[in-house]
Amino acid sequence: MSIDLELARQNMVANQVRTWDVLDAHVLDALAAVPREDFVPAAYRNLAFADIALPLGHGESMMKPVVEGRMLQALELDKSASVLEIGTGSGFITACLARLAGSVVSVDMHADFIEAARARLAAHGVGNASLAVAEAVLGYTPDRQFDAIAVTGAVYALPERFRGWLKPGGRLFVVRGESPAMQAVLLRHQADGRFSEEILFETDLTYLAHAAPPKRFAL
Repeated sequence: MSIDLELARQNMVANQVRTWDVLDAHVLDALAAVPREDFVPAAYRNLAFADIALPLGHGESMMKPVVEGRMLQALELDKSASVLEIGTGSGFITACLARLAGSVVSVDMHADFIEAARARLAAHGVGNASLAVAEAVLGYTPDRQFDAIAVTGAVYALPERFRGWLKPGGRLFVVRGESPAMQAVLLRHQADGRFSEEILFETDLTYLAHAAPPKRFAL
């Protein structure tokens, strides 16, 4: 089945993302400009703009477009911003972040995801994003702090070490809690070292490795 990809893209931005309170023109432009169909697995190309999470392999999936839009908007990016993305996935959000920010560092524990995302980003001329194979919850430690952190997988509780990677004044987006009723949260690193939290909406995402709820043993 063939579809009009350009019409589907316009409908995604106007009828899905925008109606979900994503009103930032720069974010809407990024979602319209980055060819999402080129970042999804080939088998799901005709579903690239559907309001569903798409499987990527390894039990991972792409976020719905509406969640992607809300995340990008919440991070309040400009061309001076440095961004850390935890969970590269397909590379689509990486490309959107790179369009909105000055520089992006993206990590994923799956080497095949990184390899495929790197090729897709290169094919579309994205030159301000660097990718690395790393497991973020227990293993990865960046060598600097960032203006924004985008966590694209869920956590039961935010790892404390993530806070240390955020500059004063920086923003961190994460989906936190227990499936199926998780909360999308925006953390801000205040100038005095404290963190404020804003609950944005409810959703459900796949957990990052080592970030799921503790197992409960029933008698």
